[in-house]
Order: sequence, then structure tokens, then C-alpha cells
Amino acid sequence: MTALALTIAVQGQTETVDTAQFVAMYDYECRTLNDEDVPITDRMQIVLQVGRTMTKCMPRSQYRVEGEEVNIATSFQEAYMHMPTVWTGWPTGKTTIREFIYPREFEGYESTPDIAWTLLDDTVTINGYHCQQATATLRGVEWRICYTEEIPSSAGPWRLRGLPGLIVRAESEAHTFCIAGLKQERVPITAPAQNPEVQRMRYPKLLKYRNEVYGNRQYAKNPTYYIPDLNSTLKEIVVFNRNNQQLVLANGQPLLTKAHVYRPLELK
Repeated sequence: MTALALTIAVQGQTETVDTAQFVAMYDYECRTLNDEDVPITDRMQIVLQVGRTMTKCMPRSQYRVEGEEVNIATSFQEAYMHMPTVWTGWPTGKTTIREFIYPREFEGYESTPDIAWTLLDDTVTINGYHCQQATATLRGVEWRICYTEEIPSSAGPWRLRGLPGLIVRAESEAHTFCIAGLKQERVPITAPAQNPEVQRMRYPKLLKYRNEVYGNRQYAKNPTYYIPDLNSTLKEIVVFNRNNQQLVLANGQPLLTKAHVYRPLELK
């Protein structure tokens, strides 16, 4: 099982582009519907590496400490939630996004957008941190944020950033990020792995493609509806059962046979 899990990692050379000053772990929830239109809450963890000049935010399965094994079940749960890896500030002034939309990997790039925050007078304590609150709309989605000046960093989970303190909690209609752990850790932050097969494009084009694929009504019941000849893409298949559920690895990547209704983090 461990050997199979290792094939999920994208192969290729990487370079160190910064050093993390600390690492924050967030619980991420998405409130949605399953393929039978029954309400369900999907859950996963993401990891934020905060460096001197940039940040890197990634699904938990892509962040492994020494000696830790990959959990295949975690990788499949993450596949339901479509969380990309985000480099903010790399290259300088830019944001780079990597994600896998079967059967290929994509990379989007753009200038790092400014977020027009409205700071509020309300305060709250979350996980022991005294927090101020703020609101903003990012690409059509409204967010309410709790941040703490006890941690002097403008970073936050996913693409949320730009406040006078680390973002501790962020909530929209369908999504919630909440800090679960924080540790001082000086480790390398790596750039996207070099892979000539990655399809690079400006981020708005990638966002449009992602929302069209996952936002289609067919997606939850038939996640590969958009691939005209699925069999031609299947070079290596591994099928196994977990808790009476069939899981399929195709070319080292989770391949969903059923999915959940897509709730986009960005609309436009």
C-alpha cells in the first residue's frame, strides 16, 4: 500500500526558493451535496509554509515529515475537494497555482491580487488567539476573516492574505478554514516540480476551465464525463477496497467514480 501511495507524488526535480519561518496547519471544510443530493461536509487539512518572501499552501498529503508514510485514503478525500497548491510571492510579485485535473496537471500564473479588506471592530478568541475580524470579496465569494496580530504575518490559508496578522479562521457560505496547529520550523520551501507535461496558462483561463469541468451537472454522478475516451488515458490502474468502497488509482492519481457537487472557492 505504501508503495502504491508513493506513486501519487509528482515526479521531477525541484529547487528551494525560500525557507519557512513557521508552518501552520488548517482544517478545511466544504459544505456540499453528494451524488444523491444529500447534504455532506467534506473535510481535509492543508499546510501553509510561511517564508521570508513567499508562502506555499498545499494539501496535507503533499507535506510529509521525515519517516511519515503517505495515506492513500487521505489522497482520495482530498480529490473530492479540489484544493490546489498555491505559491504566493513566487516568482516575485506573482502567484503560481498547480493542480491535477484528470488526466493532466495544470499550472496557472498571475500577478498576486490585492484583497480589499474591510476591518471590523469585533474581536473573538479562537484556539487561544485574540483575533480581530475583517471582510472582503475575492473573485465573487464573500469572506469573513479572523486574524491575530499575536502572529505578525500577513499570510493565510489558500489564497487569503494581506491582513496585519496571521489569518486564524476564514469562512464563506460553503467553506471554512480554521487553524489547527502552528510550529516553528525552518525547512526549505520548494518551487513547483519541473515537469514538461504540465500545461501552463494564465490563471483566469485555468479557473474558467476548472469551474466548467467540476461545475457541470454531470460531474457528481460521473466525474469523468468530460473525457471522450477514458480508456486511452489509463496507462496503469490499481483497484482496491476500503470500508466496502472501491478506490481506483489511475496513473498514480486518485480516479473518482462518484463525486460531490462542486462548491468553487472562486467564481470568476
